[in-house]
Amino acid sequence: MFDEQKSVYPKAMSFPAMVFWTGLFGGIFWGTIGSITYYFNMTQIRPSVILEEWVMGNWKYGWIGTVVSIVIFGILSIGAAFFYYALLRKFPGMWFGIGYGILLFLIVFFVLNPLFPGIKPIGDLNRDTIISSICLYTLYGIFIGYSINYEYQNRIVQENEAAS
Repeated sequence: MFDEQKSVYPKAMSFPAMVFWTGLFGGIFWGTIGSITYYFNMTQIRPSVILEEWVMGNWKYGWIGTVVSIVIFGILSIGAAFFYYALLRKFPGMWFGIGYGILLFLIVFFVLNPLFPGIKPIGDLNRDTIISSICLYTLYGIFIGYSINYEYQNRIVQENEAAS
């Protein structure tokens, strides 16, 4: 017999869990893309810039340092995703994600710049580095923002359909 009470579909992931995985994946994915841009000389900023001030040893400049840096980007990205979730999830479209990515770029390159001696002041960076960085941060913001907003809007529609 078919029991109408049982669903054949798995239960949906909770919204905070989805934000967590979106942030982790976004940080790892876009950190990897940032590493590729450094490898192909599209930017002067190496991925291990996040380790330079706090970790001793030359290992941080090799592939192990790159992998550890990308994982750290993923962990930090979880916080950035929850920040977006808390403040901007209700705003539809990709424009808020673009703005969020640009805001993150400005925070990293102007406010947090003294924490990262491996990142020169913005006036001393070449044009390729600035353009590549703005593009990466903007795409990261779109990824985080659009993913969270899409899920938020989708859940509202599902709740409205369930209520009616």
